[in-house]
Amino acid sequence: MTVSSRDLVGIDRIRAAAETLIGVALRTPLVGFGPAEDRVLLKAESLQPIGAFKIRGAYTMVASLDPGARARGVITYSSGNHAQGVARAARLFGVPAVIVMPSDAPAVKRMRVAADGAEIVTVGTASDERRRVAERIAEERGLAIIPPYDDDRIIAGQGTCGLEIAEAVPDLAAVVVPIGGGGLASGVAAAVKALLPGARVIGVEPELAADARESLEKGRIVAWPADLVSRTIADGTRTQSLGLRTFAHLSALMDEVVTVPEAEIAAAVRLAAEESRLVVEPSGALSIAAVRFHRDRLGAADGTIVAVVSGGNVDPGEYRRYLEAPIPS
Repeated sequence: MTVSSRDLVGIDRIRAAAETLIGVALRTPLVGFGPAEDRVLLKAESLQPIGAFKIRGAYTMVASLDPGARARGVITYSSGNHAQGVARAARLFGVPAVIVMPSDAPAVKRMRVAADGAEIVTVGTASDERRRVAERIAEERGLAIIPPYDDDRIIAGQGTCGLEIAEAVPDLAAVVVPIGGGGLASGVAAAVKALLPGARVIGVEPELAADARESLEKGRIVAWPADLVSRTIADGTRTQSLGLRTFAHLSALMDEVVTVPEAEIAAAVRLAAEESRLVVEPSGALSIAAVRFHRDRLGAADGTIVAVVSGGNVDPGEYRRYLEAPIPS
């Protein structure tokens, strides 16, 4: 698939999103990970007000709506972190929000969505089912749909994370970023490649939900069944496929996709706590697993590597278990 750079989100849109997000999203810190000589930094999106990067894209898109449409309310479909982003954005704008969530969404994420005043509609585990339900409710109630990833406004908002990295790390050799639906990876890649074109952009997926890698290898969007992607502990990556816009961005901008097994994901949650004092959820630990256990795949011999830690919303009981996970040799 050949995509012109004119068809992708550009750096000007990302800079505009950054202006929109002032006072809403944090400029998250870069935290050291491992020995200093390894030159690995973690971009701690787990420290955002909602505990994940999703506030960037969600608020950017809600802010872009016509005021009349926004006042009628918004709706989305999400397993958790985007749900929290939309719920928080809606609360900040003082408008209603409906969130369609899967039955296997972590309890901590459901609780925080409810705490922001959103109405929750629970469906099955398939991402295409929750999208269909959201579209039906949107039509019935006149709500604006805020998709989890497949919209250029979402991509621009998530790209502000990559903008911050490029501005802070001029010797960037590689940025490593988790892939679910691909919004974060698309935005980060767009920003980094615009400002530091020599830096590599590496995506990371669980082995049990590697639809993006297969899609990029085959040059077309490949969907995985819900029962397969639901096996991974990285619940934020249980989307069944990339979207049209995220596929276009990743096809043009991503250098490689690395996959990691479940044992390495669990171990990475523990390593984030032990080495960087960060509370990280499994989806956010994907990039940490890649830099610790697959450094040779990153192609970054010289310079600094930044691993994006996408979120830290983890169930306390599960988190205690991850803290005792064995570290693979």
